Amino acid sequence: MILLRLRSEDGANRLTRACVLALTDAVHHLTASQRPLVITGGHRFFSAGADLAEIAALTGPDAYRFSQMGQALMNAIEQFPAPVYAAIEGYCMGGGLDLALACHGRVASPAAVFGHRGAVLGLITGWGGTQRLPRLVGMGLPCASDLSMRSPATRSRKQSNGSQPDISHRLLEIPPRRRDSRVQT
Repeated sequence: MILLRLRSEDGANRLTRACVLALTDAVHHLTASQRPLVITGGHRFFSAGADLAEIAALTGPDAYRFSQMGQALMNAIEQFPAPVYAAIEGYCMGGGLDLALACHGRVASPAAVFGHRGAVLGLITGWGGTQRLPRLVGMGLPCASDLSMRSPATRSRKQSNGSQPDISHRLLEIPPRRRDSRVQT
């Protein structure tokens, strides 16, 4: 197993252009190993998603290229020859949710929060999350469209009324953090 850890100075693990390129390169490089991958973030954030300040500064053609970069990353993860899992603790938002949905499986702590704030901001994801989410949880669940269109933050635990989409395969109690010296991106 190979661990890829999203890490940024502020801990939000935003998917900047540089981060998306580095992750894509790492996934392509690791394809030959055919070993399972686990993608994880930090205690507070798996990933806050794309850097909206960076996106706001892009020209139309640059924004289109950024969308293509994100799609290339998500497709590389989805088509990886060995299992790829997202280990999620904390917030998993926007492009971070797209990243988790591209993985073959997801493991979430009870503290995990899922959401796609882009819809509230008038943005539609260009990385495939709106297609992957209904395939994962089904179109019949109102929360599938809520998560992608109205964008409430969604806890990993199902609500008592059962209406919560179950996008993680398993909930885990995450033990206290320990230092990790494996592959980091």
